[in-house]
Amino acid sequence: MRDERRLRRLVLPDGTAYRWTVRHRHTESGPCAETLSLYRDGILTRVVFRATATGAGTHSGLVADGLGHVVNLHEPGAVRAFAEELRRRGQLAGEVDGWALLPAVARSLSPAAAATPGVPPGCPRGP
Repeated sequence: MRDERRLRRLVLPDGTAYRWTVRHRHTESGPCAETLSLYRDGILTRVVFRATATGAGTHSGLVADGLGHVVNLHEPGAVRAFAEELRRRGQLAGEVDGWALLPAVARSLSPAAAATPGVPPGCPRGP
């Protein structure tokens, strides 16, 4: 069985290396959230997708908005696309709203990288 919580390694075409992991979290005080954590040279960037009225994490790693953008955060190609978009925008540290990045990332991926959305029990769409 694969351990989804382990740090995985990603190397971009220019040789830049990242470690990354994906987490699905539930809290008592707020909506569930998907978080893609990217580590590079001791610097952490968290791409956070909090459930909203227009977008939700559906199962661990899958995020979808109401506009048809769907990405599986467990796919290395999706992680590469997020890393490249963060670099393009200069957002290389701290917490970043994943919903702001999702349209650009989804457009950069091939249709094969997209997944079919579905909502698991206990993770409602919306706050």
